[in-house]
Amino acid sequence: MHAQRPIGGQKPAVILFSGGLDSTTLARVAASQGFALHALTFSYGQRHAREVEAARALAGDLHFADHRTIEIDPAALRGSALTDSGASIPRCRSDAEIAGGPIPPTYVPARNTLFLAYALAWCETLGASDIFIGVNAIDYSGYPDCRPEFLRAFEALARLATRAGVEEGRDFRVHAPLIDRTKAEIIRWGTELGVDYSRTWSCYDPTAAQPPGGPGGRVGGPIHCGSCDSCLLRKRGFREAGVADPTSYAS
Repeated sequence: MHAQRPIGGQKPAVILFSGGLDSTTLARVAASQGFALHALTFSYGQRHAREVEAARALAGDLHFADHRTIEIDPAALRGSALTDSGASIPRCRSDAEIAGGPIPPTYVPARNTLFLAYALAWCETLGASDIFIGVNAIDYSGYPDCRPEFLRAFEALARLATRAGVEEGRDFRVHAPLIDRTKAEIIRWGTELGVDYSRTWSCYDPTAAQPPGGPGGRVGGPIHCGSCDSCLLRKRGFREAGVADPTSYAS
């Protein structure tokens, strides 16, 4: 397959895009740096599949060069509270528990390794060298595949495991500009770049229905639970940023 030409003379890059607060901010940041973004969204049987809908709805507004949704067999990613319907999602945990406890049951086995492998393959096809991922090592739940050392290790793998790296000496780079920012800092940055956070999705367990007369006049459909780790970090981020939270929460 021939490598696609960058759109409008911009440099092509692949972005992992979930439709969440972080990845939507990331898309605005990467675009502001002059990249033509080829976005990957993943459907893997996650109980918060509402994020896939959010990603598809946001893709047009973000003017991606291309956006693809990859279907992964859910059987390959079992063993997580996000993929096993009978497992319990941690709720109402303190900041200390979220930041300093053991790796929580919402960890999905090797998820970012798998996602980055898809991104790397598309990069090589495009003739691109840059991958963007919205991982964060400050306000997060302690996932091992969100750490800087993991990203550097993947870059080394990319150089060793691709024809572009071995024969062309292509220097693949995994960009994670949010990795050392608090959620509040991310929200402030995204607000400056015009992110509409009311359309992003964070919740791990969207089980409640939108009540009549909800925000934007929407009726029906899931809303954020308000008590999972991701919702708590989202709430705290808006509060500490001093930005009005446009999210509907069940609690």
